Amino acid sequence: MTDQPLTAQQVLGPDGNIHRRLNSYEARPEQIALASAVENALTDGHHLIAEAGTGVGKSFAYLIPAILAARQRRERDNKCKRIIVSTHTISLQEQLINKDIPFLQAVLPVEFSAVLVKGRNNYISLRRGQKAAQRSTQQMMFEMDGQRQLSQIMHWATQTTDGSRSDLSFRPQQDVWTEVASDHGDCMRKRCPFHDDCFYYKARRRVWNADLLVVNHALFFSDLALRRNGASILPDYQTVIFDEAHTVEAVAADHLGLRLSEGQIDYLMNRLYNDRSQRGLLIAHKLDSAQQKVMTIRHHSRDFFRQVADWAKRFGRRNGRLDRPVEVENPVTPTLHELSNQIELYAEGLKSESDEVELKSAADRCRTLADSLTTWLEQRDESAVYWLEQAGPKKDRISLLSAPVEVGPILREQLFNEVPSVVLTSATLAVGEQDFRFFRSRIGLTDGEDDLQGSPYDYERQVRLILSSEMPDPSTRSQDFQQEACQRMKRHLEETDGRAFVLFTSYGMMMYCADRLQGWLAEHDMTLYCQGKGMPRSAMLDRFRNDERAVLFGTDSFWQGVDVPGDALQNVIITRLPFSVPDHPLLESRVELIKSRGGNPFREFQVPEAVIRLKQGFGRLIRSRTDSGRVVILDPRILTKQYGRLFLDSLPQCRVEIDNGQTIEPAPM
Repeated sequence: MTDQPLTAQQVLGPDGNIHRRLNSYEARPEQIALASAVENALTDGHHLIAEAGTGVGKSFAYLIPAILAARQRRERDNKCKRIIVSTHTISLQEQLINKDIPFLQAVLPVEFSAVLVKGRNNYISLRRGQKAAQRSTQQMMFEMDGQRQLSQIMHWATQTTDGSRSDLSFRPQQDVWTEVASDHGDCMRKRCPFHDDCFYYKARRRVWNADLLVVNHALFFSDLALRRNGASILPDYQTVIFDEAHTVEAVAADHLGLRLSEGQIDYLMNRLYNDRSQRGLLIAHKLDSAQQKVMTIRHHSRDFFRQVADWAKRFGRRNGRLDRPVEVENPVTPTLHELSNQIELYAEGLKSESDEVELKSAADRCRTLADSLTTWLEQRDESAVYWLEQAGPKKDRISLLSAPVEVGPILREQLFNEVPSVVLTSATLAVGEQDFRFFRSRIGLTDGEDDLQGSPYDYERQVRLILSSEMPDPSTRSQDFQQEACQRMKRHLEETDGRAFVLFTSYGMMMYCADRLQGWLAEHDMTLYCQGKGMPRSAMLDRFRNDERAVLFGTDSFWQGVDVPGDALQNVIITRLPFSVPDHPLLESRVELIKSRGGNPFREFQVPEAVIRLKQGFGRLIRSRTDSGRVVILDPRILTKQYGRLFLDSLPQCRVEIDNGQTIEPAPM
């Protein structure tokens, strides 16, 4: 063990290890400062919130101190001290595991191991796959396409070294993969004849022995939810680093609540017994009475969900929110329990342990679904909000949902009070020049340090920020604003020959503008790519990057996590300040909670939330030192309202110009 542990600054500094190995690499001062702040948090055992502007190189700034800390802990204590790195987007996860970490493994003077952690059902179970293949020869488990896919999967299973779905050359149907995927309930563990070759357990051993675990936020908060009930997906850890931390509250709320639907019940029942195709687990075991129970549950389920929807229409709010327990008869839960008991009793008498485990897993799924349904109906968690959603052309796809109104108390108790060091970093966490109070209040973090590092990019040279005056107010004259917005867009799009993102806050306005501008764009030889027109997001971005005169209209998902460096994107038009309208039950309940405490929800919640989202939209333009272009904000309230100053103070310093509809002039100092 060395007397003087290697520091992040020694690695990144002017004479550091990376520079000796790679003369072309030049660490930025902001990157070194951020790495030092992360290192202090890990060494001293405190929490850190760190905003780092685009181009700082956040991943190296947290990976290097994390790797050094993990190795020092292993050398000191002679055991693994795991560090979790959690991201929101798949693209960043792939960048870390395929690019950044291999690079650091090559240049750092310490050995370390890193693993991408996937959920268990991403891996094939050799035992379940073999059983599905055997069963498919006795009864057609799937239609022809499914049968063909099952055969391809089983052939692939003899050749793959990874065993995860991402290693397949095609995307299998969900029902086919479900039959062969590794499953916690349907697992024989060491008693399984395939245990030594099991892909999931091989991956698990790598996870348990790794220094660095790369996960996504969804997996992390699924694990946190399980830990509240004494279970877990991930091994214990001493440090968590959240990149893209601005999404933590939303992802945590989604995974700490409930989502139930008639479709879920149908899917589970079809796996047990599908009367139309005469397929399912219960047919394989000739459980006729249980098959009848499945039919009864389907009938009860259809009636139950319709009755809940009718009750919500009479006694709930217009947005589907429910303020009290739902008072409808629930025959689904007791019948699911009866089916569960019947299957479990039959399973206990089987000689085949494999069949017993499979059936008991199915019984557990029935029981869990039944209990979740009761929890939702009775609104057992008083700190949660409950609501109903209806989708589909006939509004007949009904979902029952709940989420904690505040995730802060849960995260404080389950995460910040339990883990010595949690680092949260993103390019968009502060409101104003350096104020993290809003983000802290939303996630429940009351202690630790703050750190803010600006971008190394020269925004005053690279960006024109064009604000709009002489525009109708979108909050009072929405139709007039939309018409004028289309006219302003034409000029800005023509001046940059397309090569533009137009970011909307509502699907309705996006479609209105698309209808109004589609012909004009075609006349000016510009291609319109519009979200919601059937093309996948990734395909839209690929086509946009390769089209010299493209315009992309997008809503929520295009405000963040989209990277188009170079000349392909020179214009980002933000139509409205991205205020969330508190008509969603979860947002509505958060606003009400702030009011009940005597606060001002617009100033304390809606404005700072919109500021962070605007920073995300602004950040789409400049992705490298050589990028340049304009960000156009059509919403005049950034100039006319008092809160507009806060939005401007939160953006990087750049040239500000005013578009009055006739001319574009520098803003008065």
